[in-house]
Amino acid sequence: MVSKAQFIVSALAFFFIQLILTACSESEQPPQLEAFTYANATGHCATGSRLGLAGATDGKVSTDGIRYMVRTPSNYDATFAHPLLMVYAPAGHSGWASERLTGFTTAATGAGFVVVYADHRQLNIAAIEQLGTIPGLVAKEWCVDEHRLYVTGHSDGGTASLMLAVLEKTKKIPASIAPSAAGVTGKDLNAFQCPVPIPVMIMHSKNDSLFPGWGAQTSAWWAGCNRCDVTKTKSVEGGCRAYQGCAAGGATLYCEGTGSHRDWPNLNRVMLEFFAHPEKFQ
Repeated sequence: MVSKAQFIVSALAFFFIQLILTACSESEQPPQLEAFTYANATGHCATGSRLGLAGATDGKVSTDGIRYMVRTPSNYDATFAHPLLMVYAPAGHSGWASERLTGFTTAATGAGFVVVYADHRQLNIAAIEQLGTIPGLVAKEWCVDEHRLYVTGHSDGGTASLMLAVLEKTKKIPASIAPSAAGVTGKDLNAFQCPVPIPVMIMHSKNDSLFPGWGAQTSAWWAGCNRCDVTKTKSVEGGCRAYQGCAAGGATLYCEGTGSHRDWPNLNRVMLEFFAHPEKFQ
């Protein structure tokens, strides 16, 4: 059985024939920020307790030297505790390139999320733990609900978001995860104990030649951890399959696409709904 460090290194050994970076300058304007309807909003921060600015904030750096960017609703209310969407980047990608690849900013800010894009960092367990500190840093400046921290990312970013939920030091951070094209196998995960059930949405293409079949393996592992009936699934929105009979709070989806390893899945709307209302997918 591979060690916890070895499996990440082995996954990254194949990775990259580097993803082609999106052809955009970091001096460009970010995608449009949308307004959020706060009429029925609950949860709050004391007035003046969070000094993070509304809109797009670039150039933030974690205590470990990882750059990240923050996007808020255009009418950001610094007293309302927003859900936080943490997006980790593929290998070779900056937060800017990851923002372009995933395309979350407009829809997520309109749904009331504060969105954070972190630069890629070469992965090992220590690096994932470092990436896991960024949401806490954001919470010191922006009004976010740390109990509603949702994590996603593609390829290396998918690996980071998945492993954040199983590593001992970080597994209590995410409320839900949605890794895409992660470089993790079911055998890798067998080296870890199951965390408490959380909603999990695994996205992986059947044509992923870099990590072939790995999404089916990891979704089955999560289904077992979430105490689902691993023999029963049903079709749900987005062409995903939802495991049946899962424990409360343990909705588990497997969404199998048809693109290549490099392609971000066209499931943003479904993912945001899954984060906000996972019970609808059980």
